[in-house]
Amino acid sequence: QVQLVESGGGLVQAGGSLRLSCAASGRTFSNYAMGWFRQAPGKEREFVATITWSGGGTSYADSVKGRFTISRDNAKNTGYLQMNSLKPEDTAVYYCAAQRTVVPTTWSAQYDFWGQGTQVIVSS
Repeated sequence: QVQLVESGGGLVQAGGSLRLSCAASGRTFSNYAMGWFRQAPGKEREFVATITWSGGGTSYADSVKGRFTISRDNAKNTGYLQMNSLKPEDTAVYYCAAQRTVVPTTWSAQYDFWGQGTQVIVSS
């Protein structure tokens, strides 16, 4: 089992920044690829970003590309999502997830472990 706990969400004005953290415990975090997903009210959970176990490979949804940066520090068992130039449409609950794979996917159903989520609200 891998336990994941997100933090860093909050209320921010449009154009502002937030950095989300995902603290992992349990099994070796570095054995897992990590992903960030989000779910807005009344919408399905959607892919945001992924990062390989080593941190050497990343991918992003088109809607966040150039504004968000995913990273990880395996020594600290923590993943991050730096969010810049936030827009009201980024408002959602953000979840981190872990997947035991070499090449992470964008499909949420293929992730093995999930955090409880952290709320991000971007005001216009």
